Amino acid sequence: MKQFVCQVTTLESLTTQVYQVILRLPEPIEFLAGQYIHVVMGEHDKRAFSIASCPSRTTTIELHIGATPDNSYAQEVISRMQQEGVVTIEAPLGDAWLRRDSERPLILIAGGTGFSYTWSILQAHLRSGSVRPVTLYWGARRPQDLYFDEHLRELAAAHEHFHYRPVVEQAPELWHGAQGLVHEAVVAEQTDLHEADIYVAGRFEMVRVIRDEFKARGLPSEQLYGDALASI
Repeated sequence: MKQFVCQVTTLESLTTQVYQVILRLPEPIEFLAGQYIHVVMGEHDKRAFSIASCPSRTTTIELHIGATPDNSYAQEVISRMQQEGVVTIEAPLGDAWLRRDSERPLILIAGGTGFSYTWSILQAHLRSGSVRPVTLYWGARRPQDLYFDEHLRELAAAHEHFHYRPVVEQAPELWHGAQGLVHEAVVAEQTDLHEADIYVAGRFEMVRVIRDEFKARGLPSEQLYGDALASI
């Protein structure tokens, strides 16, 4: 793990509250799908964000940052990027990376911008040529918050072993997906959780519920991955 001073080459809105950030690294790095970085705001102020890019990209890092006016943790990072055009990061970090040596089906569960974690894993898995089945459950408040929805539907149509399940809390009348909380959709469809490897990212409250409920349904703890699990 090293520090890098990166150029902010892209900072665009994906939604009214989510930014796509691309950082150009001063030198190539190697990381694993599912790892994260620290944005260094100060000596004792380091803020974690999942890497959204595929590990095959070694000279840039993509982030998806949810930043609302009341979320100073993320908004201050976006403001610095906008004002200075450079940012110092530490990378790579995290132990919840994709385990390629398993033959179990993959279940990816994302809440909001936790999608960035699962997006890196999904890209790496599809690129690897593995035919292990992979299902992505992405939960959000409204359909417009699922900012990669169309692209994911296209990927699912192109890869028979990839299944995409969007889940929203507030569904419009014409909604082609599940309604409710994302973990409820998983439980409703997946009857044999103990046979899968599950990767999860989102709010701590969501990850805590998933950990407790899935364990009660027979999922071994060593088959559940997510860096938030170390903090709850």
